[in-house]
Amino acid sequence: MSQESKQLQETARKAVDIKNVGNFVLNNALIILMVIAAIYIAIINPNFLTTGSIINIISQTAAYLPAALGIGGCIVLTGTDLSAGRIVGLTACISASLLQSTLNMANKMWPEIGALPVFVVIPLVMLVGAAIGAFNGFFVAKFKLHPFIVTLGTQLIVYTMLLIYVTLGNNNGMAIANLDKSYTDFVKGPLFSVGDIAVPRYVLYAVILTAIMWFIWNKTTFGKNMFALGSNEEAAKVSGVNVFATTVLVFALAGAMYGFTGFIEGARVASNTANTGFNYELDAIAACVIGGVSFVGGIGKISGIVIGVLMLRLIFIGLNMIPGMNQNFFYLIKGAIILFACALDMRKYLTKK
Repeated sequence: MSQESKQLQETARKAVDIKNVGNFVLNNALIILMVIAAIYIAIINPNFLTTGSIINIISQTAAYLPAALGIGGCIVLTGTDLSAGRIVGLTACISASLLQSTLNMANKMWPEIGALPVFVVIPLVMLVGAAIGAFNGFFVAKFKLHPFIVTLGTQLIVYTMLLIYVTLGNNNGMAIANLDKSYTDFVKGPLFSVGDIAVPRYVLYAVILTAIMWFIWNKTTFGKNMFALGSNEEAAKVSGVNVFATTVLVFALAGAMYGFTGFIEGARVASNTANTGFNYELDAIAACVIGGVSFVGGIGKISGIVIGVLMLRLIFIGLNMIPGMNQNFFYLIKGAIILFACALDMRKYLTKK
């Protein structure tokens, strides 16, 4: 081989390497920018990396993670779920109302039933969430409606249900508070402590749910059918996938995750109103897209969703620690993250084509 040919091959190899590096940087630009932002925040405010701050980031990640795990499946099906936040709010208020303390019956929403056992309320609210999710899935699968439209309508319906619910019993629209100790201990009680700072128990529940969802996505026929359906509906149908049942089950599973999130939020917030869960779906969608769950369909990993939720919490907690930061810009930043993440996602899809 001539010297000139070797030089041409070397030049071509370097060009490919540069292109691969460029693609890697672009494909992971959002995470890279968030890491840079986190480093900047840590420099201007050293408290950002204290033990208390790190445990707070982990705790908030655990609180928002179940909803993101649920909505991730809807995105794998090339859809979304705008009703997630209101389902969280409804199930949080149901959980709190059924687990109020009996020490002050005059302020209890349902004084005639006392405080139910925690292990009765958890499946109850998850069933409520799953029923609403199945309702979404039915309209998406049966009438071929876009999930955006279906879940937008459901969002309004569920919010109406929430507004009505908080006025029932003895509540009269007041915040649902005075929770039973069994409830708050189950959710917020110390799992273990790092120094003087406790890690709440709901971190463990988030880890367990993550493991369960990983198994469902990767080791079950249902998970394989979900990805097949998200990749190509016609091909999945030809392969024997029950499109209707799979779609309904994906949305029902998502609803169950919102119900569990509501159960956790009911104790974490401790004073629940009709605004509980507001905009949670935006955080969940943003976290999924940051974590590589593609709106193109059929692409996504549980590990990516965990990373997405963690990065989002890292940034929003960090923004609160920037001196003079105006919180009114938080929604602007959240919207920009979603747009940027979706643009990068579409770029990956067009590059593959």
